[in-house]
Amino acid sequence: MAEPYAAGDPGRRPRSPRRKAVLAAVWVLVGAVILGGAGLGYLYFRLNGNLTSVDLDAKLGGDRPKDLPGGSMDILVLGSDSRAGENAKYGRDGGGARSDTAMIVHVYEDRKRASVVSIPRDTLVDRPECRREDGDTAPAAERAMFNESYSVGGPACTVKTVEKMTGVRMDHFVEVDFSGFKRMVDQLGGVEITTREDIDDPDSHLDLKAGTHTLDGEQALGLVRTRKGVGDGSDLGRIELQQVFVKALVQQVGEVDLLTSPAKLIGLADTATKSITTDKDLGSVNELRRLAESLGDIGPDDMQMVTLPVTFDAQDRNRVVPLEKESAQVWEALRADRPIPRSALKDTAGGQPGSDRVVTAPPPGPGDLAEVAPGSGAQAAGR
Repeated sequence: MAEPYAAGDPGRRPRSPRRKAVLAAVWVLVGAVILGGAGLGYLYFRLNGNLTSVDLDAKLGGDRPKDLPGGSMDILVLGSDSRAGENAKYGRDGGGARSDTAMIVHVYEDRKRASVVSIPRDTLVDRPECRREDGDTAPAAERAMFNESYSVGGPACTVKTVEKMTGVRMDHFVEVDFSGFKRMVDQLGGVEITTREDIDDPDSHLDLKAGTHTLDGEQALGLVRTRKGVGDGSDLGRIELQQVFVKALVQQVGEVDLLTSPAKLIGLADTATKSITTDKDLGSVNELRRLAESLGDIGPDDMQMVTLPVTFDAQDRNRVVPLEKESAQVWEALRADRPIPRSALKDTAGGQPGSDRVVTAPPPGPGDLAEVAPGSGAQAAGR
């Protein structure tokens, strides 16, 4: 696994002119549509009205890691597994939503690279004291499952737990729910992946034969949720599927020709703003557009994707615990705005990916994307 090139490295491959032009033109069009000339002003208010935001600063107070100097940015991205509404068919609601997927996205100061750290939902952590949604206080807990933080105190408790684990202050928070995820994939016209084995998992509504597929929203959701369909059925294997899919999704967003279909662009913007919850500072169309513009040079080949270094818990093999030394290397690298070192990713639960790949994403031009080994639970990298 090679680390991303440093800024200014002469070995860095230039982004293709076509991709740069598409990204730039798309966001120019987004600005024109959202901020809209005559007769389009209503769309700005409509999209703004779709957004849901959470005032994390008010909920978390001042007991947080320091906001380090420099222009790097850390965003906590969550996928909610609430079984309410359209999500009910994916299982019974066992007492509220939990964070089914959690990724820390570290955007480097140069805005040309990102590292993404996935946190397994079954990780045992020391959860801090959190304020519940009803205003009561939930006491701190040792050896709590990471994803329980969301059901205890919503996004604020999850952010507080992540900041306690990492010592990294989260600048922003974005949550996407099941049904919203499906609609966004469908609005894009699907996302292409290749399976080299049959995948059949009735629990996640996924049945794919070996081969190349353009997944619709339902299939994409099944892929990122399947545990039994590939490998040993662990959450670590599922995380690697999620990482491959995220890269394929980024690739698709960068290449889809929205310029010839303003209606499709508006539909995607409408779906996206209805599907996400953000922190208060991102809770407007203008701020989301600024964020998107600042990330426009980051393609799938510029993303280093890893899983939190963990090992199986000695008391319960269905749970994992962070490897102290290796995890510390990951968080230290993010605080220092450096790529995550390979030394932090050795000898973690599941081993390293081998040559027998199960799921791949299309390469972004001359480069290769990360691939997933069956049930490996190892760390996938962008290079």
